[in-house]
Amino acid sequence: MVKFSDIEKAYEKIKGIANKTPVMTSGTLDDLLSASVYFKCENFQKTGSFKFRGAFNAVSGLTPQEKANGVITHSSGNHAQALALVSRLLNIPCVIVMPSNSSQIKIEATRGYGAQIVTCGTAPEDRGQTAKKLVEEKGYTLIHPYDNDSTIAGAGSAMYEFIKDVKDLDFVFCPIGGGGLISGTSIAAKKLLPDIKVIGVEPKNVDDAYRSFKSGRIIPNKSINTIADGLRTSLCERTFKIIRQNVDEIVTVSEEEIVKAMRFCWERMKLVIEPSGAVSLAGVMCKQKEVKDKRIGAILSGGNVELKTFFDSIQIP
Repeated sequence: MVKFSDIEKAYEKIKGIANKTPVMTSGTLDDLLSASVYFKCENFQKTGSFKFRGAFNAVSGLTPQEKANGVITHSSGNHAQALALVSRLLNIPCVIVMPSNSSQIKIEATRGYGAQIVTCGTAPEDRGQTAKKLVEEKGYTLIHPYDNDSTIAGAGSAMYEFIKDVKDLDFVFCPIGGGGLISGTSIAAKKLLPDIKVIGVEPKNVDDAYRSFKSGRIIPNKSINTIADGLRTSLCERTFKIIRQNVDEIVTVSEEEIVKAMRFCWERMKLVIEPSGAVSLAGVMCKQKEVKDKRIGAILSGGNVELKTFFDSIQIP
């Protein structure tokens, strides 16, 4: 089980290597919600998401032999990019298993950081099975996107840093995919601010965490039909255990609500965030009555979004 001290150690390890991401606010949003909302902008993190924190913490803790053998992971994009960059910085061979429907911009960025990409099918179990086979054949060390204590501790450093900056919060809203970010977030939040309410947010179309939280047992997703590609994975036993101990509530948001939140950040705050990062704001918006007159934290987990269509549409005279 990840402890708060693990998050403190991770923070010290990555400090000066990971970006210290800014906290931003919006007067328009505060007026709309009658609340004070603070955004932890992990879209400004290296590789464009919080994933760099966990990847660096995990890889830097490997033995010399493990580093020499190389690392592998499976990811639709953000963890892939993070592990690829960390491996390049530490001069470690890196293989990434990516579903064939991964965002093209994330595939290109991952390859650009020097990783070898292996494509797999799009079923939820395909990526894990493909990576497992390569571990058995080649001897790579698996750096799991979320089912890994060091990855979770590194992810938790974002919330640790967030609270150091804003001091006090009544709520924090955090996206849920496999549960690594909210696991680290909840451990840090509950230790530093015991009265804070930790709210997980996920798309209604992939609501395994919501259903699992309600039932008390893991119920995996059977569909991955959501615009929030970074949240298509299901919880694991490790993250589910932490979530049950520390998370107060899980809410779901529609695809339309995700797009609305994403558009608000783009248009009113000039923040480029991806759909997976927008779910936290979508969750805040759907809890408007509960957050009135409160201090709210929202983690914008990433900003890697495909802009090719937009730029292709520009007519240059």
